[in-house]
Amino acid sequence: MLAGEIYLARFPFGDVPGMKLRPVLLLTGSLGSVPEVLVAYISSVLPEQALPSDLIVDPSAPEFLGTHLKVTSALRLHKLATIHCSSLTRHLGALESAQQVIVAEKLRALLGLTGELEPPRRS
Repeated sequence: MLAGEIYLARFPFGDVPGMKLRPVLLLTGSLGSVPEVLVAYISSVLPEQALPSDLIVDPSAPEFLGTHLKVTSALRLHKLATIHCSSLTRHLGALESAQQVIVAEKLRALLGLTGELEPPRRS
């Protein structure tokens, strides 16, 4: 499991208890002693007005062929969740490197991050 890969996963509903099987983009690899990943929601329901944090993924476009999504979808980077790796049910595909760079830029803008993160300095 690597950042940039797309899986089918049990994703939590935002407003009611429960989970729904849907495609997600992994934003991190597996983390922690009880393995979890940070994921972004992918929806086949396209927004009327895309947000700056959205990425429209057209699986027929050459840059998105590797996603293996069936229909044009919206990658909603403002809809994030940390889920257990056991919630990932099936690997679908992956974003190309150039698209991963766009995702990183959109996340930086959404979160108000500037520059590169540096590891903590040891005293």
